[in-house]
Amino acid sequence: MKKALITGVSGQDGSYLAELLLEKDYEVWGVVRRSSSFNTARIDHLRDDFHNGQLTLVYGNLADGGRMSSIVNEFEPDEVYNLGAQSHVRVSFDEPEYSANVNALGTLRLLEAVRHMKNPAKFYQASSSEMFGKVAEIPQSETTPFHPRSPYAVAKVYSHWQTLNYREAYDMFGCSGILFNHESPRRGESFVTRKITRGATRIKLGLQDKLFLGNLDSKRDWGYAKEYVEAMWMMLQQDKPDDYVIATGETHSIREFLDTVFESLDMDWNDHVEIDPLYFRPAEVDVLLGDPSKAKEQLGWGAKTTFSDLVKLMTEADMELAKKELAIASI
Repeated sequence: MKKALITGVSGQDGSYLAELLLEKDYEVWGVVRRSSSFNTARIDHLRDDFHNGQLTLVYGNLADGGRMSSIVNEFEPDEVYNLGAQSHVRVSFDEPEYSANVNALGTLRLLEAVRHMKNPAKFYQASSSEMFGKVAEIPQSETTPFHPRSPYAVAKVYSHWQTLNYREAYDMFGCSGILFNHESPRRGESFVTRKITRGATRIKLGLQDKLFLGNLDSKRDWGYAKEYVEAMWMMLQQDKPDDYVIATGETHSIREFLDTVFESLDMDWNDHVEIDPLYFRPAEVDVLLGDPSKAKEQLGWGAKTTFSDLVKLMTEADMELAKKELAIASI
């Protein structure tokens, strides 16, 4: 039985990855931050579905290098997936120091812990399309220069290059997946896609009146998170470590996302959406479009879920959630 350690296991990607690895008969340790309330809703079903102790949650924080070393030394994983982060780009402008501490130095702490293992684990770093920022070319590939436009993106560039540095300096098996935007019904509600599907379905059922958004003209390459974690696993199964862009190869604007969601609900978003300057970034990223040809050729990976199917999947899931909310409110 292989053993995998996942930071950020309670997040969208962490939950899907844990699910995938458990189905492949891995023993999984998931790192969660200690807080006053439980935040494990995305993975609670996994603890019910797997009764043989294959999933263990441990408290840890990427800001605490000593604790991360203790976890790595105790568990001795075969694979480490670093998905933990302060993951909201807009918030990183408000909390730049915290974002850098966790997203940049946190990766360094974990790389050091893995490097000092008796048998160093294979390491996956969650890089981001936000690293391309003010893009030098369209589409973006593994060789496109980075021009980060947020504290979040700058920290991700640091982690990306540190992973490459440890690969070359210490002969570690380290891979970075440059994932473009990937969504699902498990996406956090503060992220724009989920904010739209959640808000639109609540508006449809009369649970709210308005939806407040920022820049509607930003274009992103959106895929299905459940498929993207498969690419993470595939990277660590290769003979040699490398970095890969994971994307659909299509780009759509937030305005298009709005159109698709509200049309499916027979509504006009113009009647319900208001622009709030609070949600604009100090430095915008206008368009992201990934070239996933390397992943297709070397990993055999490709996105299967279309943009319209992804929007439908998320809208239907949030409609069910809104119906439950309405039923409770009616009691």
